[in-house]
Amino acid sequence: MKKVLIPGLIAGVILFIVSYGGLYLSIKWFPEFFVDYNNPLFNSDGSRDILFYLHAFVISFALAWFWERFKGLFHGNFILRGLEFGLVYALVALLPVMWITFSSLDITVIMTVSWFFYGLFQSLIAGIVFAKINP
Repeated sequence: MKKVLIPGLIAGVILFIVSYGGLYLSIKWFPEFFVDYNNPLFNSDGSRDILFYLHAFVISFALAWFWERFKGLFHGNFILRGLEFGLVYALVALLPVMWITFSSLDITVIMTVSWFFYGLFQSLIAGIVFAKINP
């Protein structure tokens, strides 16, 4: 259990910092991209905001479990293993989710593609962290 909890917590903290730092910088540098988010689909009454902020930890614990279960399938140095892990997750899980999200919600292609790359980036970072601290 420690092989999932500790790496998951470490990756969660790293993803939290990188994700929200990146979001802040993206809004600052590319504000026109975020105009599409002024849509009732994305407005919340604030009661569930904590769930949004905890997503880095939810994804990191899920990926930590996935890593622990399948890490033996990835070979090479820790960077290659982490990158392959992140890519596998993105192709197996993110791509189908983005496909169904785009096909069922009134969102733009750019928004969907950015979410895919955001998830890919998170999984690559988490994979490298897991490969380094839990080989």
